[in-house]
Amino acid sequence: MKKDDQNVQPLRLDGQTLVDQLQILASVGSDPRGGRTRLAASKEEGEGRDLLVEWMKELDLEVKVDSVGNIFGLLHGEEGGAGGSPLVLGSHIDTVISAGPYDGCFGVLSALAVARAFRTAGRTPSRPLVVAAFTNEEGVRFQPDMLGSLCFAGGISPEEALAVTDSHGVSLEESLKEIGYNGPLTSGFFAPGEYLELHVEQGPILDREGLSIGVVEGVQGISWWRVAFRGKANHAGTTPTALRSDAGYGAARTIVFLRELALSSGTTLGTVGTLSLEPGAVNIIPSKAVFTADIRDPSEERLAEADDKLKAFAEELASAEGLEVTLERLARFSPVVFSQSLCALVEETARELGLSSRRMTSGAGHDAQMMARICPTAMIFVPSRGGISHSPDEHTDRADLLAGAEVLLRTAEKLLAKE
Repeated sequence: MKKDDQNVQPLRLDGQTLVDQLQILASVGSDPRGGRTRLAASKEEGEGRDLLVEWMKELDLEVKVDSVGNIFGLLHGEEGGAGGSPLVLGSHIDTVISAGPYDGCFGVLSALAVARAFRTAGRTPSRPLVVAAFTNEEGVRFQPDMLGSLCFAGGISPEEALAVTDSHGVSLEESLKEIGYNGPLTSGFFAPGEYLELHVEQGPILDREGLSIGVVEGVQGISWWRVAFRGKANHAGTTPTALRSDAGYGAARTIVFLRELALSSGTTLGTVGTLSLEPGAVNIIPSKAVFTADIRDPSEERLAEADDKLKAFAEELASAEGLEVTLERLARFSPVVFSQSLCALVEETARELGLSSRRMTSGAGHDAQMMARICPTAMIFVPSRGGISHSPDEHTDRADLLAGAEVLLRTAEKLLAKE
């Protein structure tokens, strides 16, 4: 901002509108469990997208949708947007099954609140501001997760992304057409200057330590597998244990191994989120067992080691038990380190606002880790009560929500200030 410009109105966060919009969006896809389910490119998520686009248009943002359904609301900078590379703020609005109200949505609607502050003050940023909502961040319906931002960053082609299918064989392309969000623009149609993402922590650290802001320096690596054991179905009462080819036993042993591997490491996390047995009868030895494994670690070396150990254990067990095993890679993302200069700016902003903060690494995956491939990136966390997320019990106090949004606004203001 020029020091001699006496007519510039200050930017003010409209906290009430932000909270109201969070509540309205949280009601879309409400389910009997007390949460909300808006799987990527579903009818329910389409309704959420319609709301977001309506709110973008109310602020006179130029709405653009790319071929994989990523939504961008553009607030032009000086001289019609020719003033430099855009600052992108955003996250996602798709959810897990029976989700809480804030995961992803908080980042998108807070980004919208930043645009609203500029509009209300009658100010034009020195360069464009973009509010982004990326497709399929959660990865529940389509794999891999962070699919929209991965495609935008060039990590997967639009053709590959659109061809991905859900468990019913329905492709992302078909689903986006169904809800009207198969956009005309090639993914990655503009080059961002920076990317900032505000998010609830989804873990217990800030809440436990009584801190307001997490300055996120990076995201730990993620490795997803689908493991399938195949054996022989047989009678549960007549087949001696030593003569069985029990796919269920193979899965059980491998799941326990993954838990022990995580405990022995100290930093590695291992989770089995899905498990199915066939033929699925109480008195039949399973002929097939399929489960997913989610492995995470902030160290690339330890993550790769965990991958190798899981594969070796499953193959050795299969050989010993007369089973066949296949391990299918669903997703693999290396640990990401964010921009130190942006992290320092976030930290400085929190301090100027009188908010306590700490540096930290994200345990969850985020669109920010994909955007870090193509531009300086950072994240801002606010506390999650009890560390609960991906649950209807997810909660962040209003004061913490507004504090995080204020940090986002003031950091964006600095980045978009006139020279």
